[in-house]
Amino acid sequence: MFKRHQLEKIAEETKQALIGTNLLNEIVICNSLAAKLFEFTLEGIIGKNLEQLMPDFLSNIRDSKTIQFNEFCQVGSKLMIVSRLPYQDDQGHEIGTATYLQEMTDYEELRAKVNKLEEVRILLTAIIDSTQDAISVMDENGLCILINPAYTHLTGLTAEDVIGKPPTVDIAEGESMHLQVLRTHQPVKGVSMKLGPKRKAAIVNVAPIIVSGQLRGTVGVLRDRSEIHKLSEELERAKRLIRHLEAKYTFKDIIGESDVIKATIEQAGRAAVTPATVLLRGESGTGKELFAHAIHRASERQKGQFIRVNCAAIADSLLESELFGYVEGAFTGAKRGGKVGLFEEANGGTIFLDEIGEVSLNLQAKLLRVLQEREIVKVGDNRSFNVNVRVIAATNANLEAELRTGKFREDLYYRLNVIPVIVPPLRQRRDDIPLLVHHLIGSFNQEYGRCVERVSDEALQILMGYHWPGNVRELENILGRAIINMRIGETVVEQHHLPVLHLPSANYPGAYTDLVSSSWSEEEDGFEGLQRQWERALLLATLQRTGGNKTKAAQQLKMSIRNFYYKLERHALN
Repeated sequence: MFKRHQLEKIAEETKQALIGTNLLNEIVICNSLAAKLFEFTLEGIIGKNLEQLMPDFLSNIRDSKTIQFNEFCQVGSKLMIVSRLPYQDDQGHEIGTATYLQEMTDYEELRAKVNKLEEVRILLTAIIDSTQDAISVMDENGLCILINPAYTHLTGLTAEDVIGKPPTVDIAEGESMHLQVLRTHQPVKGVSMKLGPKRKAAIVNVAPIIVSGQLRGTVGVLRDRSEIHKLSEELERAKRLIRHLEAKYTFKDIIGESDVIKATIEQAGRAAVTPATVLLRGESGTGKELFAHAIHRASERQKGQFIRVNCAAIADSLLESELFGYVEGAFTGAKRGGKVGLFEEANGGTIFLDEIGEVSLNLQAKLLRVLQEREIVKVGDNRSFNVNVRVIAATNANLEAELRTGKFREDLYYRLNVIPVIVPPLRQRRDDIPLLVHHLIGSFNQEYGRCVERVSDEALQILMGYHWPGNVRELENILGRAIINMRIGETVVEQHHLPVLHLPSANYPGAYTDLVSSSWSEEEDGFEGLQRQWERALLLATLQRTGGNKTKAAQQLKMSIRNFYYKLERHALN
């Protein structure tokens, strides 16, 4: 039971209306909230008889010793919740009654808030329980307070096994990431562990729970490693299928506002709505394949398959069987039942023949038959099959020069060159570089998990001034390398993030040495780093000398075309 001095102190500190009366029901203690409820000042309410202010409530009370809780009472136009209990003097004698009052409007608001919190709790619990990721939550003391059914499914442990217990209870192999996060206040990602009695392999991510600047616990998300591996394999198979059978890009995906690229897009768009063969020409890295995808997507064959073939990447002895297929027993090692060729797979759709200038004369004659007669003959067979295929070809070679030297058939040239589309090099549309940079930054942010916002004016000036022998592909390579070299937290690509962009003429003896020295960085790994720089410079200079013709470049470097493509891929120049 309260003493009077305690009641006076409570009246000053509490946020609830409080009145203290003597044995005659005269108000002797009152706080401002209570005075405001009865529409009096503090001085004006002292000495008032509470029975006169609350006659309906006190009429049912026989003496000051009566204790009541949460009774409803009408005071004028206000409905209140009232609680009443006696208080004593310092000698222990009862000297009056303390009355607590709260307006029903405040009570309803509080009850609504409680109900809302309960709804949120139920909703969050339902969300956590329905997610397929296993979740475990610890409080600030390192004791488990929540798990979901997926956690039980992954670890084999129930709520009784882990709730109220430390996070080490589920660990079969490894250290507790919950305890590490509680200690360091820093999240951890991608930690391999083994959990539960069956030592289930899992990938664990744990993050701190911060409320009002205070660490209140940790939340862990656990994923089954076997499921991740299975999904990765399925994703890779799907990617291979998409790359092979589906055109991914449209004309809207071609970035640029310059007059030259707009004219090219317009020309390609006109070609798309016709069934005619299209020949895409341009330097390496300009985006010829992007145009091939877009032409297919804008054509009447968009629902058909899109088959891409890099004629230079497949050995000439195999290319024929890949394109036209073969029958059983056609050659040693042929599959039982034969094989369907890419032209047959593309029936009703589009086949994209990239690097058409690298095809041998023998195979050129067979391609001519497809274009003229719309029929194919499988390797090892003498029967012909009709195919309904739209052909899009692409090359960075000078076909006219190859016609003069007899390396390319004139009749095939005219069959392919029905609608030529020249894709401009990047140096002819420098005004598109800011747009391309902005687009690439968004892609790299997603791919690398960065938050880069822009390229500085100084760095952009360097990019605008470079002549880009590798075109958009080289821009993508340079910008991606710059973003990788940025520190975590940096948001602007500065000049020092870029490699030295200087490609001297390949016609003088010191070209390779100068190029390597101009792009050399102390951060490279000694001799091996210098050797990589030299090899890349040699590839670039040779490609520049041959006008982008990869076959000629490989011949000048005295290496096989396959090895040459491997090195281009290694240095991201393909």
